[in-house]
Amino acid sequence: MFIKGGIILTSTHPFLKEHREKHLQELKQFLSIPSISSDSSYKQDVLRAAEWTAQALKEAGMEKVQVMATDKHPVVYGEWLHADNAPTVLIYGHYDVQPVDPIELWETPPFEPTIRDNKLYARGASDDKGQVFMQIKVIEAIMQTEGKLPVNVKFIYEGEEEIGSPSLDPFVEAHQELLAADLLLVSDTTMVGEGQPSICYGLRGLTGLQIDIKGAASDLHSGLYGGAVQNPLHALSELLASMHDSEGHISIEGFYDKVRPLNKEEITTYQHLSDDEALKKQLGISELFGEAGFSTKARLWGRPTLEINGIWGGYQGEGIKTVIPSEAHAKITCRLVPDQEPAEIARVIQTHIEKHLPKGVTVDVTLFDQAKPFITPYDHPAIQAAGQSLEKVYQHEVLFTRMGGSVPVVETFNTLLGLPAVLMGFGLETENFHAPNEHFHLDNFDKGMETLIDYLHRIKEAL
Repeated sequence: MFIKGGIILTSTHPFLKEHREKHLQELKQFLSIPSISSDSSYKQDVLRAAEWTAQALKEAGMEKVQVMATDKHPVVYGEWLHADNAPTVLIYGHYDVQPVDPIELWETPPFEPTIRDNKLYARGASDDKGQVFMQIKVIEAIMQTEGKLPVNVKFIYEGEEEIGSPSLDPFVEAHQELLAADLLLVSDTTMVGEGQPSICYGLRGLTGLQIDIKGAASDLHSGLYGGAVQNPLHALSELLASMHDSEGHISIEGFYDKVRPLNKEEITTYQHLSDDEALKKQLGISELFGEAGFSTKARLWGRPTLEINGIWGGYQGEGIKTVIPSEAHAKITCRLVPDQEPAEIARVIQTHIEKHLPKGVTVDVTLFDQAKPFITPYDHPAIQAAGQSLEKVYQHEVLFTRMGGSVPVVETFNTLLGLPAVLMGFGLETENFHAPNEHFHLDNFDKGMETLIDYLHRIKEAL
């Protein structure tokens, strides 16, 4: 459906066009801060990014702006609550970014933002600094041109999303009154394709762990001991291979027990949206692979996964060193779907590891990131209003989709504060977030801000 009536006119669009170059220069400043949350050596840079974000909120006209300490990286808060008889929108994003390795694959330095072909290249350009910046500048534009906002707003920006948001659950639980609102607005998701607006109504959850296999007390000479002792790398390989069958099905007892099935509409929609040939071309591969019996989009959005993210052990230097290593290690993450519980999935994986551990080695398992999956009804008035705003700006019918990634705090806000979530993101899946040469299409930078302006005016009538 295209929006033909009820067009919301504001004076902010000329303001955005007039200040576009200034905004891009400011965004480049933001992106130049290496706020890598997973590496403690960047702790001061993460703090610097938090302070930059707080200053931007102040300049946008927000009140009670604070950089609030947590056990690790700070939360940035701000508010404007002067819209009588209007709903309160809690706006969420994150200012931390992923590591940049392998650095040699970047065409330009990751923290030296560069525009090429109407795309802005930098770590965090799409995930999520670029979209956080858009949220703030939209508020600033409305304040500068209209003198007030159509709704009440609260901001919460965190610096730990890329490490699973470990401080956010206790922070939200401790500040429920401060964060009370009617709606959560998140711009940290993707559109289905270029020029194709979409609203995300579901996110996969996450559980992560590390497996440490130990064999002999030290590395052994492979000529003197080879054939007499278990090789930890062999044992680890055997253990990891036991976790899948040849058809992509996860072979861990209990893993699928609580998976919520896709409904008929989702199965049909995801089949229609699956373009396997385009995806193979994009990724530079000859074949796709995944759980048999499901379309590609169904596997990406509505089915759980278990992925090996890294394996190491033994000699890594130039040439060959004839040793049997004493240790071997692997990192694993699982993407989860409704109604899977991260802790339960971690438990069944640990049980599988204990049951299938080869002889001659011992194992330790360390748990890492956990996030619950999230889904919200896409017929909710707030989500429908978001679709109307997207259709108005993009002049294309909006699609309602899920996303394969995780935004852990979305489920937290829903559980603790009872907030419906509107996941209105403007990134594209092809923009290399978490990878070298991350970038953000500036067409979506422009249209995204127009959409957010329309939505903040429209939502007042929808709720």
